[in-house]
Amino acid sequence: MADAVSLKNQGNDAFKQKDWSGAIDYYTKAIEVNDKEPSFYTNRAQANIKLEAYGYAIADASKAIEIDPNFAKAYYRRAVANTLILKHSDAIHDWKAVVRKNPADKVAKAQYEACQKMVKRDAFLKAIEIADAPSAAVGLDLENMIVEDSYDGVRLKDEMTQEFLDDMTERFKTGKKLHRKYVFQIILAVKDLVYAEATMVETEVAPDHMLTVCGDTHGQYFDLLEIFRLNGFPSQKHGYLFNGDFVDRGSWSTEIALLLYAYKMMYPKFFFLNRGNHETDDMNRMYGFEGECKAKYNERVFKLFSESFSALPLATLIGSKYLTLHGGLFSDDAITLDDIRKLNRHNQRQPGQAGLMMEMLWTDPQTMPGRGPSKRGVGLQFGPDVTKRFCEKNGLEAVIRSHEVRMEGYEVEHDGRCITVFSAPKYCDSTENKGAYINIESDYKLQFNKFDAVPHPDIKPMAYANNSMMSMM
Repeated sequence: MADAVSLKNQGNDAFKQKDWSGAIDYYTKAIEVNDKEPSFYTNRAQANIKLEAYGYAIADASKAIEIDPNFAKAYYRRAVANTLILKHSDAIHDWKAVVRKNPADKVAKAQYEACQKMVKRDAFLKAIEIADAPSAAVGLDLENMIVEDSYDGVRLKDEMTQEFLDDMTERFKTGKKLHRKYVFQIILAVKDLVYAEATMVETEVAPDHMLTVCGDTHGQYFDLLEIFRLNGFPSQKHGYLFNGDFVDRGSWSTEIALLLYAYKMMYPKFFFLNRGNHETDDMNRMYGFEGECKAKYNERVFKLFSESFSALPLATLIGSKYLTLHGGLFSDDAITLDDIRKLNRHNQRQPGQAGLMMEMLWTDPQTMPGRGPSKRGVGLQFGPDVTKRFCEKNGLEAVIRSHEVRMEGYEVEHDGRCITVFSAPKYCDSTENKGAYINIESDYKLQFNKFDAVPHPDIKPMAYANNSMMSMM
């Protein structure tokens, strides 16, 4: 037991240094020495929560409960993990157990009450869901919407201009907003553009052109600008593909979404946007984007963004060599590129808990062959053999995906056939990772580039998320 406690203490030290993976290694070694101590599992659960491995956290908490059914911290960890993957109906039972065991715990009581509200809200939203609900644009008279003389920004007419883009970029740096008319105008224009695109966009890189693939940006506006500063701004010869998760967590999500949308307006044939798992209503309600839209603009802006997110393509095929999608591969080896081409994403606005769309947005690679349960608690994991079969069957060199923090900003896995790129350095101000982006020229060689986080104004991540979420992060 002394050896196990020593390993646990080393894990605690690593955790304090924000070395979540190192902490997990020590907690795992402690468990190998003594697998009957529940606190080792709850400590590892907390480190897994930090790594967004919520499925693993739930498994660890459940094991701790199996060892000691009265261990309140284990119920707390499992409740947090289920809440963070939006499984409120599962979380509520554990919050109730924590309150019952520790009736004086005000934080747990507040979480239980918040979870009750979420369960009721989810039921209400499901009850009023209408398949063909009218657009939030109905009744929006942009033509007659007045931009007041006091507005100090560049005016936008029918077409996006470089002058407007430059002004917008600077406005956002200094905390200024766009006029709501222009916000509506940009969202509606891009919604129409992306709606008309295929579910899997197919593009080539012409001679003397370059395409840059970026991963998650998660509302880290100043780090997005750092990519452009280092790598060049979008142009007709320098295209960009942003591979989902533009929003949530970071507190400049509206700024990122609007800037990316403005570039899509400017260069519709050279600037591409794939949908991520955070371009969905349930994630936006929990992780801050809905609250940010309401705080900076209004609820209608969020609803229009939601409609535009559901219109986004789910994948981009680059030069018939690289399938680029946010999450990863599938539960069935029979799935091909043609199945993605045939998928009518407009019939299903939200990805749900199963099916092709969900898997494209949520799955992750694993080192072991075959398929396994998701460490996130949503979707699944796929091994190198799955990737190899998919690439060979579809004539691909590799799959490029995002969706996960990588400490160097990117990682090449599965014998070079699965590449993860993540473009939010120092993620949530709490993980000491680099960001990365991939440049692809007409020879289709992948050029990996890493970059560090840059300073930003003193606004914390998750500033617009609900208060109960903040206390769990």
